[in-house]
Amino acid sequence: MKKQILVRKKKFTVVEILAVVLIISMLAVFVIPRAFKGMSKAKGDIARSKMAIIEGALGKFYLDCQRFPDESEGLNALITMPADMENQWTGPYLKKSDLLDPWKNNYVYQAEGAVNIGSYDLKSYGADGSEGGEGENSDIINE
Repeated sequence: MKKQILVRKKKFTVVEILAVVLIISMLAVFVIPRAFKGMSKAKGDIARSKMAIIEGALGKFYLDCQRFPDESEGLNALITMPADMENQWTGPYLKKSDLLDPWKNNYVYQAEGAVNIGSYDLKSYGADGSEGGEGENSDIINE
């Protein structure tokens, strides 16, 4: 005759499951907002880095063409050759995607700088894509 061995399997109680759910909920409440705050700062840093890349391309354009793009040409002069530059322009100096900030808005180019007197201004209007704002909506301007 064979003996039957009773094996008891351990199971989670409702109290244990509720405790785990409570812990996960508390982590979500405190950790997720901090993670999103860090992401908005990171996007601002990326915007500044991409501005430096555009400034480098503008410098190459200046060396080749002996001038910066005018207001009507804008940053597109870094991608497509302006009409009067057949013998000087050696671009494209950037990819089209380099002209978009981290929020997928175009950088704003002003040939006559208001912030950088005697030079040009580059701006990103931040997450909202419009001038002004605070936090992640604040404007980022080259210096």
